[in-house]
Amino acid sequence: MTQRDAIFPPARQALYDIHRYSAAIRSGDLLFVSGQVGSSEDGAPEPDFEAQVQRAFDNLAAVLKAAGCGFDDIVDVTTFHTDPAAQMAAVAAVRSRAFPTAPYPNWTAVGVTWLAGFDFEIKVIARIPG
Repeated sequence: MTQRDAIFPPARQALYDIHRYSAAIRSGDLLFVSGQVGSSEDGAPEPDFEAQVQRAFDNLAAVLKAAGCGFDDIVDVTTFHTDPAAQMAAVAAVRSRAFPTAPYPNWTAVGVTWLAGFDFEIKVIARIPG
């Protein structure tokens, strides 16, 4: 069986401990990142939607960095949206900054009714370099 190693970004492990899950799991050369939301350091949601999406991407970047990865290493993206039709333009703006050039990762967007006080969540699978 492949060993699983938990990955946590600096200064946020307490939030994961409280909710009893890992920010990411490294298994072999793959990194499975839990859904990242637009939360501040204390876990509170960012009120402005586009800022919330940017913060979710920033939180994702911190998890990737803790594992030695970056956005170029992402192969699979799943995003969750509470109002996809109204939110896609803002998400696309942030997404284009994170993934400015092809090849782009594959992407699945899912409309949901509840995200624990948030309006956007992103989870990814990345290949760990080296």
